[in-house]
Amino acid sequence: MSKALIIVDVQNDFCEGGSLAVAGGNQVARDIATYLANHGAEYDVVIATRDWHDPDSDNTGHISSEPDFVGTWPSHCIGGTPGADFHPELWPSGERYPHDEVRKGQGAPAYSGFEGINAAGESLRSLLDDANVTEVDVVGLAFDYCVKATAIDAARTGYRTRVLRDLTAAIHQDGVADAAMRSANVTITESQTRD
Repeated sequence: MSKALIIVDVQNDFCEGGSLAVAGGNQVARDIATYLANHGAEYDVVIATRDWHDPDSDNTGHISSEPDFVGTWPSHCIGGTPGADFHPELWPSGERYPHDEVRKGQGAPAYSGFEGINAAGESLRSLLDDANVTEVDVVGLAFDYCVKATAIDAARTGYRTRVLRDLTAAIHQDGVADAAMRSANVTITESQTRD
């Protein structure tokens, strides 16, 4: 039995100053770096997801010049641009994280990390299964979109799944995402809670 940490979309465009910023994104990057420095050894594998949209593509309508901020969004996380890069404070100095990276959203909308693949074409599920993972913790941006989708897919796939709420930031603080995750058997807790 192994445990994985999935770090969702902590990229420049989703942090303050980015094209689709989530309030608190910069702090989430710093907090995850501190968490990794203190608790990274507790995980057998650390996998990061990245939103990664093809240049000159609207990703089948996902990117729009007139976004509704529900299903369509302004241009963001275009592959090869600084906005698609991980936040510069995300990885602890001297540590070798992530162990792997999964890119999603290439050519079609994708919120869950389980919709992406790594550079070798392997899915997040295959990476977790190859490492004999049975438990996952999910952190990152944004709590009510890609973190939620990734956590729900993890739980539905059969992994014991927790979201470490204090290592996320949300666009909407309405509780809807919390309810959706809990109904999918995702535990929402704090990073200081160790059970």
